[in-house]
Amino acid sequence: MLHYEIEGKGTEDLVLLHGFMENLSIWDDMIPFLSDQFRLIKIDLPGFGKSKVVAEVQTSEIMADEVKKVTDELGLKQFHLLGHSMGGYIALAFAEQYPELLKSFTLFFSTYFADEDAKKETRRKGLRIIRENLRAFVNAGVPNLFNPNEHDVLEPKIKLAKETAYTSSVEGVLAAQKGMIERPDRKSVLENFEGKILVLAGKHDSAVNSEKTIKNLPDRTNIKSYMLDCGHNGHWEKPAICASIINTELLHRLPKKILI
Repeated sequence: MLHYEIEGKGTEDLVLLHGFMENLSIWDDMIPFLSDQFRLIKIDLPGFGKSKVVAEVQTSEIMADEVKKVTDELGLKQFHLLGHSMGGYIALAFAEQYPELLKSFTLFFSTYFADEDAKKETRRKGLRIIRENLRAFVNAGVPNLFNPNEHDVLEPKIKLAKETAYTSSVEGVLAAQKGMIERPDRKSVLENFEGKILVLAGKHDSAVNSEKTIKNLPDRTNIKSYMLDCGHNGHWEKPAICASIINTELLHRLPKKILI
């Protein structure tokens, strides 16, 4: 069973899935801004935080099944699911396999597209570096995930992101990296899902093609998207704004003011 923590006593369950080389602590900056109507279920995905690796290649489907074991244990029947980056890939796999359980799912700086060939090759080359020197892999990659125009202001958050990534196990990082290479295109999930779909994207995201992701969203009334002036890590770069959008869209509450 994956490690998880629950925060809040709201009537709406929101399951939070972190991204690659992260753990459930990444939500700490956003939680004070999320509505008290939520009960937050924060999960450490396989191979990260306090959760063990479950497979040599941890595909989105495998990790979605591990998430379902948690939601089954908690007896969740109708809940909201939100995933950052890799967590978004898992959310899509979950929505594909278990749509009846979800009120909504949110792609949080993530995409429904499969990796392009060049990105897959970059990931394959990264496997060797991960094996040889995970710390170097983290140091080279993490800063690029933040808005390059605000690196001076964001330096404490970049440091936090690195320190979070350092706690990842080599085995877990390799398994997740291999799984992301195998990720299929899941636009069909967005075309068929009947609940609410929310997409938050960053103008300066170097990991996800935000413009392509939003431009190619299906033209359906249940899909809402936002483009924010940040990089890949809205939870650290714009926590109050991200939380306000989530409160507004998932709970249908009017925001006090959203500055994007």
